[in-house]
Amino acid sequence: MRITRGTRVAAIAAAAALMLAACGDDGGDDPDTGTDTGNGAEPAEPGDFPEGSTMARLVEEGSITIGTKFDQPLFGLQGPDGVPVGFDVSIGQIIADELGVEAEFVEAQTPQRENLIENGSVDIVVATYTINDTRKEVVDFAGPYYIAGQSLMVLTDNTDINGPDDLAGKRVCSADGSTPAQNIAENYPEAELVTYGAYTDCLDPLLSGQVDAVTTDNVILAGYVDESPDDFKIVGDLFTEEPYGIGLAKGDDDFRTFINDTLEAAYEDGRWEEAWESTAGAVLETPEPPAVDRY
Repeated sequence: MRITRGTRVAAIAAAAALMLAACGDDGGDDPDTGTDTGNGAEPAEPGDFPEGSTMARLVEEGSITIGTKFDQPLFGLQGPDGVPVGFDVSIGQIIADELGVEAEFVEAQTPQRENLIENGSVDIVVATYTINDTRKEVVDFAGPYYIAGQSLMVLTDNTDINGPDDLAGKRVCSADGSTPAQNIAENYPEAELVTYGAYTDCLDPLLSGQVDAVTTDNVILAGYVDESPDDFKIVGDLFTEEPYGIGLAKGDDDFRTFINDTLEAAYEDGRWEEAWESTAGAVLETPEPPAVDRY
C-alpha cells in the first residue's frame, strides 16, 4: 500500500522508528516474530483457549490482523520501511504478544473502521477509535486504553480562533466519519465543515488558507504541531472527552474479555506505560491509564 506524505512526516516517522527500536532493544525476542508474549509468559497454545474462540483461531493461525492509522504522528504513523509506529501500534503489539502471535498491521482510515471489522478484513482496530453508542450498534469495544479530547489547530499567526465558540463562519476541516466532525456538525452548525478521508489531508488546506482550522483529538493535533511548530498551534481548551477503545466484532464477548484482561495486566506490569513513553510520551506527559469499561 502506497502512502504519499511530505518530508516532515517522513522525518518524524524515522525518528519514531529509531525511538521504538532503542526502547525495544532489551535482548529479548524480536516482537515481530510472535515468539515472546512480552510479559515473561510462555507463548499461548490453541488449547489454552475455549474451542472455537477467536483467541484459539488466532493462535492456530499464528497471526492477528490489526487495523491502525498510517498518518497520525505519535499514535499510528507509517515509517520509512512501511511499518507503522506509535502508541496505538504498541497497544496492538501488546495484544499480539499476549497471544504469542505475529502482528500484521494494515491501514484503517477513519471512515473504514467499522467496515473492516464487519467484513473480517481485520481482527481488531486500534486507531484513535473513540467509543460511542452509535459505533457500538455495529461493533464491540474493549478498553478504553486512553482518554483524549477534541481540540482545534490553527496557523501560528491566527488570532481569530481561540476555541469552538469562535468557529461561526469559519471553515473547519476534519476526517470523514469522525466523532470530531460529527460534533462540529451537530453542535457548531454555523461553522462550515470540510471533511477528507484522513486528517493529514487537512494540513495543506490549512497551510494554504483554504480552511481556517483543523479539529480532531488533542493528541493527534499535538503530533502535527510537534512536526511543524512554526506553522501550527493548538488553541483553546478540550471540549469533548474521547475514550479510545479497541474495536472488534460485535458479540465476541470472550475476545473482548481477553483484550480487557490484557489491558489491565499491561496497566499493572508497566507495559502500557512503556508503550506510551516510547511513543506519544516523546511529546506528551504520561497520563494515568483509564479504567476498563466491561459493559
